[in-house]
Amino acid sequence: MGTSHHVSVGIFSLLCLMVGQVVDRELLLAGFGPAQDGAGPGDNGSRVNASAAAGGPGPQDCEQDCYAIRVAAALTLVAGIYQVLMGILRLGFVSTYLSQPLLDGFAMGASVTILTSQLRHLLGVQIPRHQGPGMVVSTWLSLLRSAGQANLCDVVTSATCLAVLLASKELSDRCRHRLKVPLPTELLVIVAATLVSHFSQLHERFGSSVAGDIPTGFVAPRVPDPGLMWRVVLDAVPLALVGSAFSISLAEMFARSHGYSVRANQELLAVGCCNVLPAFFHCYVTSAALSKSLVKTATGCRTQLSSVVSAAVVLLVLLALAPLFRDLQRCVLACVIVVSLRGALRKVRDVPKLWRLSPADALVWVATAATCALVSVEVGLLAGILLSLLSLAGRTQRPRAALLAQIGDSGFYEDTAEFEGLVPEPGVQIFRFAGPLYYANKDFFLRSLCSLTGLDAGHVATRKKERALEARASERDPVEGVDLGPVTSTAALVTTAASFHAVVIDCAPMLFLDAAGVATLQDLRRDYGALGITLLLACCSPSVRDTLRRGGFLGEDQGDAADEGQLFHSVHSAVQEARARRRALAATDSAL
Repeated sequence: MGTSHHVSVGIFSLLCLMVGQVVDRELLLAGFGPAQDGAGPGDNGSRVNASAAAGGPGPQDCEQDCYAIRVAAALTLVAGIYQVLMGILRLGFVSTYLSQPLLDGFAMGASVTILTSQLRHLLGVQIPRHQGPGMVVSTWLSLLRSAGQANLCDVVTSATCLAVLLASKELSDRCRHRLKVPLPTELLVIVAATLVSHFSQLHERFGSSVAGDIPTGFVAPRVPDPGLMWRVVLDAVPLALVGSAFSISLAEMFARSHGYSVRANQELLAVGCCNVLPAFFHCYVTSAALSKSLVKTATGCRTQLSSVVSAAVVLLVLLALAPLFRDLQRCVLACVIVVSLRGALRKVRDVPKLWRLSPADALVWVATAATCALVSVEVGLLAGILLSLLSLAGRTQRPRAALLAQIGDSGFYEDTAEFEGLVPEPGVQIFRFAGPLYYANKDFFLRSLCSLTGLDAGHVATRKKERALEARASERDPVEGVDLGPVTSTAALVTTAASFHAVVIDCAPMLFLDAAGVATLQDLRRDYGALGITLLLACCSPSVRDTLRRGGFLGEDQGDAADEGQLFHSVHSAVQEARARRRALAATDSAL
């Protein structure tokens, strides 16, 4: 269903973490105790299959593992429904609001949470599961208190596996251009660790935590519990958003690399169906899998037919090979997970460069990562989105404003604060506002214009009107016995307000106007007109022109004549018009 040729659907560590947190919470609310590590030889994994296939809405007819599967399946179905609805409603653009700094910060914070959750397996200690805000801090405190109870066998195994995996990853990075296929180090480590654990009897002799009995075959399909679906309806929202954003971004990355295009809405439908249908077969949330997709690309795969081969291998493991990993130590799996977080954790080195490039983006990165790690991944994602939107609004609320001057004898104009040797136009102020003009920044627009031109047109026009009213009142009601002298004109009461006769606004960076923006320009034109100053607009886009016309700035009845008198295709043509009007006014005054 998807339009990407290279993306492979699979598990994603961040989604696994988020699913695990919801499952742990629901297990505690259902009355189950914290999960115990280290399944022993006597554990019967087949009970999971039998219980999962049983009916009933609640945990009373279901064991702990079975209930966990039901919660995960319900969560998967709800998240898939959200993604399908997003695709149907053409909401693929929503993923564009998850900026790269936000996603990197989220990955960093979630990676810290995942790393923290795996430390108990690396050390082989039994600690209570912590949920809710502050889970990372609480887990670290529990680990420090239980450090003396660490299993020496698990610690040695973890150190060995981490050293091998990290060395292999570094070697692969250095020799990437020579290796056509990534080294299967994780697979080799798992096989070797399983053999060592089995023949050395590490579980029986040293109490090392192992995977235990792993059931084979398929569990009978079952409709997810509607009651559980209602319980996790809010938890599925961040899952759907993160999975969708990651899948779309990964699809676009491969599309750019191989010269084709993808449709975001179609990708949403595809990943949503990959969650809706498997939910009936006791699966949990999936999305585009980066490692699988990279391996497919490195081996030359060009279509989704390659996924059939991957599925066949997984099917072989499910039907026959799963019991062979019964003696695999859990600390080995934890090592594989921790090493897979290496790329996300190393992104912290990009923060100084990001700060130099954009402090606002760096703030979003740090705040998202810190909130994910110290509070929760859901709150961190929400905080990152809100900060990104606030950053976007802040940039449009206070854009750069500048006065322009002519470049030599050319018809081009640039910022006087950025360039030297510019020639200012006598009697004309050229103002550029590098952003849209709307309700949130109209006051900043007026303050900037007043500050740069040195004239508060609204204030001066008001004072002129007040003095005119005072003069008329004095003429009508002279004070008896007081000689007022000759009555002066209104112009004489107001000194020259400015040294310029025209203001040209460069509207090229002005992406849009709203009703408040049009009203601001109308008031500005009125105030300038009261002072004998002409307001001209240059380089307006078609959408801005249309808004000005519909807002009454140009006058709907005047048509193109209004455009020609107030709107100009270039700053230079507006300046020439201001010169011509000044000469015409001077000629009229001299004739009088």
